[in-house]
Amino acid sequence: MKLNLVFSLILAGAGLLAAQPPQVTRKNLHQPQTIQGYPCARGIAWFFTDGKLQRCTVDRETAFGEAQIPADTYIALNPDGTPRFIQMSHDAPIMGLNCLGGSWLGSGEGAVVDFYPSGKLELCYLAHAQLVQGVPCARGGFWESFSHVDPGVSFYESGKLKACKLAKDFGGEKAGTRFSQSR
Repeated sequence: MKLNLVFSLILAGAGLLAAQPPQVTRKNLHQPQTIQGYPCARGIAWFFTDGKLQRCTVDRETAFGEAQIPADTYIALNPDGTPRFIQMSHDAPIMGLNCLGGSWLGSGEGAVVDFYPSGKLELCYLAHAQLVQGVPCARGGFWESFSHVDPGVSFYESGKLKACKLAKDFGGEKAGTRFSQSR
């Protein structure tokens, strides 16, 4: 027993034990409510233990970070209230990209659009092939990501394209390969 405790303390000191996720509580909203500036729809919302919103579905188009997101989008926030990710009820434009949304399972399911805590776009799965900053990027999605071939279209926090799967041959690379560029 003491050996396990000592070993755990060593691992924790070395930063090798994962931090526990923050505790959250579930609340049923009986009517739409604006919470921390987000128009949460009637239904389930989740809150951190300090009472701050963790996630809900918005009932109308609203700003999320630097993006405008459609109604019926599931939003998730970091403990400090900064943007984390969204899941949209349908395909929609985010920062000039036609990002994948929708799922037969409903809001809060399907493709994820990630944001940096600053509110800038970090990752989007494209609903169809599209030129992104001059690069022909392929359609992506949840199932493709399991193969590790399509981790979506990613961006540096500066907004510069970081990587995507190519929709067609580009810059000496073949269609279907991962295109990456440095900052």
